[in-house]
Amino acid sequence: MTAVFVAAGSNVEPAANLRRALETLSHHYPGLRCSRAYRNRAVGFEGDDFLNLALALETEEDVHAVIARLHEAEAACGRARKAPKWAPRAMDLDILLYGDLVCDEPGLVLPRPDLVRRAYMLGPVAELAPGLVHPVLGRTMGELWAAFDRDEHGMQPVEIGWRPAGGT
Repeated sequence: MTAVFVAAGSNVEPAANLRRALETLSHHYPGLRCSRAYRNRAVGFEGDDFLNLALALETEEDVHAVIARLHEAEAACGRARKAPKWAPRAMDLDILLYGDLVCDEPGLVLPRPDLVRRAYMLGPVAELAPGLVHPVLGRTMGELWAAFDRDEHGMQPVEIGWRPAGGT
């Protein structure tokens, strides 16, 4: 099994769309876990605040099959694949880490470089797996988060009302 960490974010009906994406993905990945959700400002364009979280799953699927599942969950939230990059999002799901895979191919760079530059990615991953070692930097998520300049990146925890089936 491969541990996969995914960033999830929305600024269009964000709580409802995050719940919808998590529910969709939990059918394929029953052990799916997620961090708390955080409210933070849009990055790269003017728009409503985003709600972001990270999720962790384990799978035997290859990375491209996981991407296809993420696209299905985005579509279930109303995301059009051809939508502009820097615009409001019903749902944005991006693989941050796929086990220890390091790759740089068109459309897929892993580990995702933004992971260590965006509080709304790094903080939630560190919450889920503080002892996880970054496959390139050789430091744990907890260490990277402790060294992160949080003053520039305010994040406010937000309850979205989702619990996995059978969860607490």
